[in-house]
Amino acid sequence: MTEKLTVPITLRWSDIDAYSHVNNAELLRILEEARIHAFWASSDADRPATAILDATPGSETATLIARLEIEYLRQIPYQRQPLQISMWISHLGGASLDLCYEVGNHAETEKYAHALTTIVMADARTQKPRRITAEERAVWEPLLGPAPKFRRR
Repeated sequence: MTEKLTVPITLRWSDIDAYSHVNNAELLRILEEARIHAFWASSDADRPATAILDATPGSETATLIARLEIEYLRQIPYQRQPLQISMWISHLGGASLDLCYEVGNHAETEKYAHALTTIVMADARTQKPRRITAEERAVWEPLLGPAPKFRRR
């Protein structure tokens, strides 16, 4: 069984569009917020052990999004309880990784979307790809699992 990180993300009233569901562009922000919480270190005590990237100004690492695919399974209605964003890694390469997401409700009875982001690790100063470190690899390998099954692939 793949180890997954699950991050709760509370919806904002402004996430809802004229059709009374979460706007597709807002889902990108929600995934970003979950990703930052899971992988970028901060002074918050509730950060997971996978949050090993330095998030302070002047950090040596930048993460660049090379690819993003989202498949919407159903509309996300406004709800007061946080969405549950589960994340795992389907590919851990030399300088990049594929981060997978599953977006569900707080009771984990509804699945609204799944997604995959290819992230390239880069030197913040030069913006050129850099190798994933041994420490990062050791922390992230337990999260390795299969990619989501997209219907149109």
